[in-house]
Amino acid sequence: MESRFDIEDAAFRALVREFVRDNLPADMAWRTRHRSFYGGHRDIMAWSRILARNGWAVPHWPVEHGGTGWTAAQLHMFHEETRRADAPPLPYQGPYLVGPVLIAVGSDEQKRRFLPRIASGEDCWCQGFSEPGAGSDLASLRTTALRRADHYVVSGQKLWTSAAHEADWGFFLVRTDPSARPQQGISFLLIDMRSPGVTVRPVILLNGEHHVNEVFLDEVLVPAANLVGEENKGWHYAKTLLGAERTVSAEVYWSENELAKLKEIARRERVRGTALIDDEAFRRRLAYLEIELRALRYSVLRVSAGEPDPVPEGAITSALKLRGSELMQKVAELQVEALGPKAMRYFDAAEFPVSDAAHADDPSWPAYAIAKTGGQLTLRAATIAGGARDVQKNIIAKLAFGL
Repeated sequence: MESRFDIEDAAFRALVREFVRDNLPADMAWRTRHRSFYGGHRDIMAWSRILARNGWAVPHWPVEHGGTGWTAAQLHMFHEETRRADAPPLPYQGPYLVGPVLIAVGSDEQKRRFLPRIASGEDCWCQGFSEPGAGSDLASLRTTALRRADHYVVSGQKLWTSAAHEADWGFFLVRTDPSARPQQGISFLLIDMRSPGVTVRPVILLNGEHHVNEVFLDEVLVPAANLVGEENKGWHYAKTLLGAERTVSAEVYWSENELAKLKEIARRERVRGTALIDDEAFRRRLAYLEIELRALRYSVLRVSAGEPDPVPEGAITSALKLRGSELMQKVAELQVEALGPKAMRYFDAAEFPVSDAAHADDPSWPAYAIAKTGGQLTLRAATIAGGARDVQKNIIAKLAFGL
């Protein structure tokens, strides 16, 4: 007999599936399925606006700011079902990073001004943290913000800034007190990306995509009202934000969805007349990968549910990010390996229009191989973005083991 909890879970999952079936455009799902890891910006923002019309664009936020009030289990089912249906992911920097910081320490005016536009999918945000000389070692950043009357004058350079070329706003770490100790002289500032003095230049990824950028700030005037929280307290806010980023960076839903596609490929690809899925050595590798992903999934769920743990939270989020990024790479590598020669040539995407849905369910189609090869190339950076692998290991060693 089903428990009441099981029945409620089944009803909620059915509700999400029904919504996705009725509201996710087929061409959007097709593009999401066949692109590499970074989905199209327009589709991501359009899907966010579709969700917003149903009040689902920021489900993890407090209800008073537009959240849904769902349980951790319901949030998990929502993400699982939307990604399983090949819906684009939620925008990352707005709902998951700057939004929660504004909810926690933003002024009333900042909350009124920015949170509704994040929740409605109207504004796209970017994160200006890393610099040419300050990647994982953010405390050494050199972008300055000098206070002049009711403005800051911001000068410096940021690097690896995802979606800066598409963003309306950016949240930046800037040095407001050069004489203070590195972590104590940093502030958290919101900058309009259309401001005079802001220049965005593309950084083309290994797979040929344009997703990240370098951002130059040349005496940009920023209203002092755009300071988040207290001056020189930005490092504290950034640590909270990075913890959230690293939990999301586990990308367990993406990896599970791609694992399902890997199984599709293995069922269709043949080696010496036998389906790859029936090859004992391949099945063993596939099973190990699925076991590792399940372990990660339950670890993410425990953190999302707020279960107590004797290990410091910073070590846990670093471990999730580290393991999640490694498994993303493993899934992508095995997909390309399963495709065999079909993944060898990186075709021009123009030869295979993404609107041609006739091949949507055929993983042997060259465009699908393109996406898998491109995804593997892009995901070489997964163990660097959001905090490099070696840095995460050092954090775990220090916080969890006192080394």
